[in-house]
This record gives sequence, structure tokens and C-alpha cells, in this order.
Amino acid sequence: MSEERPVSDPYEEPARATDADAWATACAEDLAAEKARRRAEYGPRPGSAAEELKKFVDTVADKLSGLQSPLLGGLAGPGAQQVVRQVVQQAKAAVEPVIERNPDVFDHLAAAGGELLAAYRSAVQAQEQRWTARTAEDLTREGREDRDGRRDGGEGTGPGERIDLD
Repeated sequence: MSEERPVSDPYEEPARATDADAWATACAEDLAAEKARRRAEYGPRPGSAAEELKKFVDTVADKLSGLQSPLLGGLAGPGAQQVVRQVVQQAKAAVEPVIERNPDVFDHLAAAGGELLAAYRSAVQAQEQRWTARTAEDLTREGREDRDGRRDGGEGTGPGERIDLD
């Protein structure tokens, strides 16, 4: 078999100029619309870990600076509140440059924390499966051993004497 190319008809209309990336353009528009819909529904996406830490530090600093404690107000008056504000500002001044110089470090720490959480969750789920995998036969056998006296009634399995506390 030989491949034959169709001969173009000289009387045929010339091909219209089309957008070569029409599919990509349509996908980009759909993606932008979906992102806008999600932002409207769920709010803005969280920033990087460094930005979120900076927001957290700012929020904590604002809360501590505005704290009206009866202890601070009654015992030391406005002088104690000024000290608290000064300490908060010093801590904030010490933390912010570290966050600004090392934003990637906080992203890596957040990722590592997520991985540790996933590992912990996996270990807990595996242990729970082992606990719940005991069959009814195992539970029945354990109950018979308790009644027959062949098993220790939970008084310990280690060596030693029983201590009478009465």
C-alpha cells in the first residue's frame, strides 16, 4: 500500500487563520475562572510558611500589646503595659529579619512537619488496625483463660511479691 496525499483543490477556499493555541487559551481562561470561583468561595490561598509566620507574629504581638490584664493594671499600672509593649516590639524586631532572610527555611520546615504528621498518622492507623483485628475467637479464648485462672488477672507479670497496702 502506498500512501497518497490528497491533491488540494485550487478552487477550494483558503484555510482561515485560526488561533494556533486556541485550546491552551481556552484552558487558561477556564483555569482563571475556576481560581476566581474558589477565591470567592474559600477566600485567598495561604501564603508561604514565612508569610504565615510573619502574620502569626504580628497577630500575637498585637494581642499582647492590647492585653488589659487586671494584674498589670491593678498592681503596676500603665508602666507594666509599656514594658510588655516594649518586650513585644523587641521580640518582633528580632524575629522579622530572620524570617525575611530565610523564607525557604520555613517552607522546608513546614513540609517536614507535614511529613512527620503523615508518618505519625500512618503509625497510629497501623496500630489501631492491629488492635481492632482481633477476632471474636481471640476474645472468647481470653475470656475463658481469665475464668479458668490460667491467666494472671491483671496483677502484673513481673517478678516480685504482692505488697499489701492495708
